[in-house]
Amino acid sequence: MTAVVPLDLSRLKVLPLAERRSLTRADDILIDPARAAKPVSGELQQQIRLCAERMRLARARGASMMLIYGAHLLRNGAALLLDRLMAEGWLTHLATNGAGTIHDWEYAWFGASTESVEMNVASGTFGTWHETSTNIHLAIMAGALDGLGYGRALGRFIVEDGTTLPSTDDLLQAIRAEPGHPLTAARADLMHAMLSQRIPAGRLSVTHRWKRASIIASAWRHGVPLTVHPGIGYDIISNHPIFSGSAIGRAAEWDFKLFGGSLDRLDGGVALSVGSAIMGPQVFEKSESCVNNLRLQDGRSVVHDHTIFVVDLQDGGGWDWSTGEPPKTNPAYYLRFCKSFSRMGGAMHYLQCDNATFIHHLCTQLAPLP
Repeated sequence: MTAVVPLDLSRLKVLPLAERRSLTRADDILIDPARAAKPVSGELQQQIRLCAERMRLARARGASMMLIYGAHLLRNGAALLLDRLMAEGWLTHLATNGAGTIHDWEYAWFGASTESVEMNVASGTFGTWHETSTNIHLAIMAGALDGLGYGRALGRFIVEDGTTLPSTDDLLQAIRAEPGHPLTAARADLMHAMLSQRIPAGRLSVTHRWKRASIIASAWRHGVPLTVHPGIGYDIISNHPIFSGSAIGRAAEWDFKLFGGSLDRLDGGVALSVGSAIMGPQVFEKSESCVNNLRLQDGRSVVHDHTIFVVDLQDGGGWDWSTGEPPKTNPAYYLRFCKSFSRMGGAMHYLQCDNATFIHHLCTQLAPLP
């Protein structure tokens, strides 16, 4: 049998973002919170009012109000709506996937994002954008030295317009002095990236002219934890010689733990999963199991009295998910974004709705203009 040879990603030819045909622009997509929301059905309005009511109760109890979202919520222009909800204290934790951070950073720095997957895969250029991979990796790597996970590290990087990198000599000295230090691997990752990519020490200035289009920057400004739950090889930041699965994995590990810390405060709270068909249910069910495991060891009850609202464009399989999950003979059983959340205790409601429209109506319900 012929041995399979791994790809040498150091040979990838990468290109500047300026050469990409970007399909969406930040200035075109942002929804003004003062604008009237798109109309929805009376039944959907009633469900959104219920969601707002449960969030008011959660805030009165001091319980978590968590938003798990996919990249399309950002791409559909919801950044200013979420900024307002965070400013008013209606969200205590946000979570997204890797794509949610990539589009977020590109809007914040370049003012545009998204590309033709079909055309660019065929030409070998899909995702091979130098600034995106380089800056997100450096944000994560520099943030790790301060104990920041993926979301908070990137939020700081955007708000502060870059970061300051230590010298490779300082990193090497720290590794040699304390090889058993918890940050040794993080220091080694950053040192390797700086040497291999010839990145100088000192201030790395990256001006983000469209910060208002960044959900991640808003979360950092408002002090709201934002966690990122990527897959290794899922995202275009893999398509660059700087790609470091260890740096991404470390940041995601810290974020998974932080996500659990918010879930541990979910008794009587609300979790929103908006346009996250895969990451949201998968991360939530594992995290809730960890929380319940630790609670039971401490003689505490499992997570209870929480409400979950799942929002997506797909129909719910014709099933009333508030009654529990359907039998395996029903095709709706295989809708993971509904089934997993229906198993998480509390009450689960499924809303078939455009994600940005849902957030816009919720924003109007919770933070009406004076």
